[in-house]
Parts: sequence; structure tokens; C-alpha cells
Amino acid sequence: MKIKVLIADDHQLFREGIANLLFSAENIEVIAQAQDGADAIEKAKHFKPDVILLDIAMPVMNGIEATKKLK
Repeated sequence: MKIKVLIADDHQLFREGIANLLFSAENIEVIAQAQDGADAIEKAKHFKPDVILLDIAMPVMNGIEATKKLK
């Protein structure tokens, strides 16, 4: 069974870079990407990832605020 990952970062290049790094791992699947914390929360509700990688400094809602709401 693959580990489902959601990546949240306001920089598209970073999101895609992390996704490309994880793509080579057999047991990891990037199921969604988000551009801010609020987007990450909505996508987490929909996709139910096992792991969420959150940037700390993002517009709208930062990674720390998003983590508190995801608990």
C-alpha cells in the first residue's frame, strides 16, 4: 500500500520539485498539491492523505495555522 501525500507550498516550483523527488519512491504517491494552508485543509478533507507536507510561510493561512486546524 502506498503512502498518500499532500504537498502545500505557495511556490509552484517547490511543490513540483518535491513531487518529482517523491515520484521516484515506490511506496509514495502524491495525491494532491495546495497553494496555501486553507487550500490544504480543503484538499485534505477531500483526498484523506496519510502525510501532509506544509510550508510554514504561505499567504491566506500559514502552515502552523493549518496544522492546528487539521488536528
